[in-house]
Amino acid sequence: MTRKRSPLLSVKDLSVAFRSAPQAQGVVVDRVSFDVGAGESVAIVGESGSGKSLTALSIIRLLPYPEAYHPSGEIIFKGIDVGRASGEELRSLRNRKIGFVFQDPLTSLNPLHTVGDQIKEVLTLHQQMTKVQAFKETLNLLHIVQLQDPEKQINAYPFQLSGGERQRVMIAIAIANKPDLLIADEPTTALDVTIQAQILSILKDLQQKFGMSLLMISHDLTVVKKVADRVLVMHRGKIVESGTAQKIFKSPKDPYTQKLLNAVPKGIMSDQDKKRPLLLKARDVSVSFPRPRVSFFKKGPDFQAVKKVSFEVGVGETLGLVGESGSGKSTLAFAVVRLYKFLGDITFQEHSLQALGQREIRPLRKDLQLVFQDPYSSLNPKMTVEQIVQEGLRSYRRDLTLQEVTEKIVQALADVQLSEDFLKRYPHELSGGQRQRVAIARALILKPKLIVLDEPTSSLDLSIQTHILSILKDLQKKYQTSYLFISHDLRVIKSISHRVIVMKRGKIIEQGTAKEIFSKPQTTYTKELIKAAFVD
Repeated sequence: MTRKRSPLLSVKDLSVAFRSAPQAQGVVVDRVSFDVGAGESVAIVGESGSGKSLTALSIIRLLPYPEAYHPSGEIIFKGIDVGRASGEELRSLRNRKIGFVFQDPLTSLNPLHTVGDQIKEVLTLHQQMTKVQAFKETLNLLHIVQLQDPEKQINAYPFQLSGGERQRVMIAIAIANKPDLLIADEPTTALDVTIQAQILSILKDLQQKFGMSLLMISHDLTVVKKVADRVLVMHRGKIVESGTAQKIFKSPKDPYTQKLLNAVPKGIMSDQDKKRPLLLKARDVSVSFPRPRVSFFKKGPDFQAVKKVSFEVGVGETLGLVGESGSGKSTLAFAVVRLYKFLGDITFQEHSLQALGQREIRPLRKDLQLVFQDPYSSLNPKMTVEQIVQEGLRSYRRDLTLQEVTEKIVQALADVQLSEDFLKRYPHELSGGQRQRVAIARALILKPKLIVLDEPTSSLDLSIQTHILSILKDLQKKYQTSYLFISHDLRVIKSISHRVIVMKRGKIIEQGTAKEIFSKPQTTYTKELIKAAFVD
């Protein structure tokens, strides 16, 4: 009879609480138990606020102690009780035995040091390597995580790298000491679908190469499906369901798990009536930015972000604009609302935007609104929801009485399914989905003809994504609003767009109805995007 091997990591009855929180809300992780075996991949999934990241941070004791504390539970890693470990034992565990990939690499990496120096620091600190040895191993690690041109990028600063490149550097730091367990906290959030697929492939390859165990934290079940052997579903601080990945995805038992699986954006919009009148027409639009000077006397060539792009948007139509980071999507969006200078011509309601001055274009702005990607940074933190939503009315509807203004604000919030209770709240008191709905309400209150939405569902939980998309569809039916919808997520684009434009390196490489693009894509690039997005 063979003896059962003890797990690499064992978490038993773990609870997490914060001393400053009200007693009713103090416990945010409630008696969570699970194991991770040697070489096993385990994923913890759930929406924001479910306690996933707090559970992961507890394993290496990175919570803000003593403000945070554990009312119950124990964490055993390779026979060591992490909760009772000394400072020296914890330092040995972190990085040497447990690697951690944080969600936002830009804030996790030191902006004042090159990425090469930050990797070398880990090697010299924990493995006592010489500078020459650390340099060679750093290059090797950058090759392993498939960073392009590592000999050059080793001297780059974090702000000089893309999101995907920074995430690769974070993975290189986490695996530098060949840990037994790698914890990856939302490692693909807000990355392009092709970059997501590459990061997941790297994690899977590294696990096999080094024989590591992997604990992945994610709100996206479609991402988890690619890498996990077992899945734990968390809701409001508790594990509500667990099992093999195959079992969870094929026959989920808990209603919350079923809700998460059903929250993936689905369906495809029907073709629009081609006879609908045009609202916006763009012809040969180009946008350029100056590059740094080659020398004091010589100016460098301009960088062309958008190159001779042409498209049209009809009344009550959604045009989806998709492509990877750097493809020119957001730049084109800002040109449409005249926030960037451009060459070519954009006609909106039969007015040429290029020919209008600031004073002449101002009356058109009430019909041409923009919803930014990050609602937290685009909402004034010193203003209440009521003040934020009424900004447009203060500029364009000064004829309204105070009562009429209040009525319109309440109606705008009702349109995005927010109650009057939110009027006096500030942005920091709202969830990500609620902030995004406030941003949409602010754009909607003037009843614009066209709303440009720049990645409005990026970084949101799938259930919140689906909710936002449903709201936008309902509002379009109600007000015949047109949308220019920008996203790197083809699942979202497929769900909401009548027609789709695919951009790459500033150019449109393919366009057509949603049905044409997703059923019969013509270019290799579009096919790769669809495959990487897990679109069925």
